Amino acid sequence: MENGAQRLDKWLWFARLFKTRPQAAAMCSSRHLRMDGRVVDKPHALVRVGSVISFPKAGRVIVVKVEGMAERRGPYASARLLYSDLSPAPSGGAATPETATA
Repeated sequence: MENGAQRLDKWLWFARLFKTRPQAAAMCSSRHLRMDGRVVDKPHALVRVGSVISFPKAGRVIVVKVEGMAERRGPYASARLLYSDLSPAPSGGAATPETATA
């Protein structure tokens, strides 16, 4: 990591948002991923704490805010601390207070 920044493909893989690093790199190269509102077309784009990343996955749009960096790919529990999920709710219907607590 240089100056608190990390390659985007590595960060996506470390955060367990993609199963493999080549999958993360392919998403970065596909021009379907945005970072802070800008289209990303290179896996080596640098991500920093506070960046907002959005991309399509499994029929949904995933939106995450970067909360931390990692030195390696760890277990899900530690990877989940690297980001806040800002994704919109699935379009199956809005959650009501009764279903939100169930």
